[in-house]
Amino acid sequence: MAKKATTGKAAMAVPGAISREVAYAIAEGRHADPFAVLGPHDGRVNAFVPGAADLRILCPGAEPVLMTRDADVPELFSGPLADAGPYRLRARGGDGTEWEFEDPFRFGPVLGELDEYLLGEGTHKRIWQVLGAHLITHQGVAGTHFAVWAPNAQRVSVVGDFNIWDGRRHPMRKRGATGVWETFIPDLPEGSTYKYEIRGPQGQVLPLKADPVGFGSEHAPANGSVVRRIDGEWLDDYWMQHRAASHAIDAAISIYEVHLGSWKRAPGDRMLSYLELADQLVDYVIDMGFTHIELMPISEYPFDGSWGYQPVGLYAPTVRHGTPSEFRAMVDAAHRKGLGILLDWVPGHFPTDPHGLGRFDGTALYEHQDPREGFHQDWNTLIYNYGRVEVSNYLTSNALYWLEEYHLDGLRVDAVASMLYRDYSRQAGQWVPNKDGGRENYEAIALLQRVNVAAYGEVPGIVTIAEESTAFPGVSRPVNHGGLGFGYKWNMGWMNDTLAYMQRDPVYRKHHHHQMTFSLHYAWSENFILPISHDEVVHGKKSMIDKMPGLGGEKFANLRAYYGFMWTHPGKKLMFMGCEFAQGREWNHNQSLDWHELDQPLHKGVQNLVRDLNRLYRDTPALHVNDTRPAGFEWLEANDAEHSVFAYARKGHVGDPMVAVALNMTPVERRYRLGFPAPGQWDEVLNTDAAAYGGENRGNMGGVVTEAKPWHGQPQSALVTLPPLSAVIFRQG
Repeated sequence: MAKKATTGKAAMAVPGAISREVAYAIAEGRHADPFAVLGPHDGRVNAFVPGAADLRILCPGAEPVLMTRDADVPELFSGPLADAGPYRLRARGGDGTEWEFEDPFRFGPVLGELDEYLLGEGTHKRIWQVLGAHLITHQGVAGTHFAVWAPNAQRVSVVGDFNIWDGRRHPMRKRGATGVWETFIPDLPEGSTYKYEIRGPQGQVLPLKADPVGFGSEHAPANGSVVRRIDGEWLDDYWMQHRAASHAIDAAISIYEVHLGSWKRAPGDRMLSYLELADQLVDYVIDMGFTHIELMPISEYPFDGSWGYQPVGLYAPTVRHGTPSEFRAMVDAAHRKGLGILLDWVPGHFPTDPHGLGRFDGTALYEHQDPREGFHQDWNTLIYNYGRVEVSNYLTSNALYWLEEYHLDGLRVDAVASMLYRDYSRQAGQWVPNKDGGRENYEAIALLQRVNVAAYGEVPGIVTIAEESTAFPGVSRPVNHGGLGFGYKWNMGWMNDTLAYMQRDPVYRKHHHHQMTFSLHYAWSENFILPISHDEVVHGKKSMIDKMPGLGGEKFANLRAYYGFMWTHPGKKLMFMGCEFAQGREWNHNQSLDWHELDQPLHKGVQNLVRDLNRLYRDTPALHVNDTRPAGFEWLEANDAEHSVFAYARKGHVGDPMVAVALNMTPVERRYRLGFPAPGQWDEVLNTDAAAYGGENRGNMGGVVTEAKPWHGQPQSALVTLPPLSAVIFRQG
């Protein structure tokens, strides 16, 4: 029946009278403002209860009042209300079954005027406190409050098992011009599954939508949102008060990147829970000497093969490993043991799954209407409309949400380059220039700056990190100095150049010598992190050990030398799980790492090396305090391409012992004269050829003493042994 709904006010002009048009609109779920019709009005109660044969009003201290049943719409009832106080309803079905319940239409709004104003303006920094599903007590009754932004919808309802997925039973109240809809459902407990049923601007019923600000989700492939609490006790006060020092540019930062679903599996190939990871993963990472864990995205996502980089539930920790409270417990456990937790955050795009954000209210709400601006051709995903204030607010609030509610120590922002440029991975004619005719995405730039200002301004001690692969200027420069405002940027150039060098047969390396030195030309232009991430060990790129040339032991020697270079090169460190023990195969998100390989001495040796490199890096100021300053680095020998030898000094604060590093990237042992930046004893504090690492113990018998023979531009030097394919690290004695 395509009948047009009249306003509730007109329908209720006569007490107890509901017009036929309104009655049919209520019954068909078309009415745009059912709160104006249902619930208490003018001394009567109107109720729509499918399945009820009769309905009674229950008031404290009064006899039940039998309600009148509408002749045309039998699910619609009306009856006099004894007083203006609270009441309940008692229904009886045709089979005689009775049930009693609170009338959701008797409850007033929850959102306040200030919330409405800030939401409409796009300046509500913490939208998760007002949108989503919240367990509250409202007007003396416990239940769940729902609120969702859908400005172009004709009607929005909450549906779930609790109402037989019937959108007519719990329609929401629209809150003015903000486009926000809300309702309070009494007696609805934690753990309830729900979605939003939305009628679009043309009255079309859309695919059921998950909550954009939902805190929990069903297990995939099911995709409903789940009512979850996100509050709880924290025991990490000491860490939170002191963590800022752990993120400073003069701190030792060494990050272990983890995909929680495949780091390790429980018997039966089950993914570990957050509580199991709080024990096993945290203790392992601490033992290995890393300072932080970086979690690949744990915002709820439908497809395992996306590794989390196509999230649908941006506010929900994935249920694959447990509930929000269990995720909070994992973070708390890490903090109590002095370990930071970073999160991969994905504001660059979202998938087209029907239950997600795409055309959420029947219009291009979160995304651009024009696919030249709003569709990622590489990933078949949608791009946020960063210029829309509500969308910018949604993403900024999400960043704060993870930092505040879950005490995360920082965000590593994914695919920043794809956000910065309108022509990213597009041909001519496939993109829309900015207002000045250029390729820079001004709106995305403003969003990133806004996120960084909010994060650093609102949450003390955190850090933000950009995965940015271009030469865009000022990524880690403060916003008030014209930058994007990140704390650090991944050094993708260093990674690409040095891995290309290492994959060459040593006989050809002399022709590509400066692939290893080029990064020092720009090493101080940003605050850099040196990444060996998951992207380098998938999709046919080979594992780290398999990238190395040679056979057997030579492959391991190459990898050990490279790790020695990485840990002594300026810049903070990041390593993907499995690389620390030279896993033989590429990473597979569907199975555990190959921990059994640690039974083999060469793999165990690489693990021992990474543990010791982390210890040396953390304990030696010269290796980290000037990671982002030219004062911390000096070439001793940058041009010995013929022998594929590199040598350099690292320096900390005045008075800190200096470090000298020599790399031999050929399979030939060398007796090599090395200039040292100071006279006297230099202790060999790490040698990648040590037997404990799988090498042959060729080295310098614990150290060398310089002689007054100028070399490498230094007044003193010493003859040192450089084992084949090795890194040797000396520290001033």
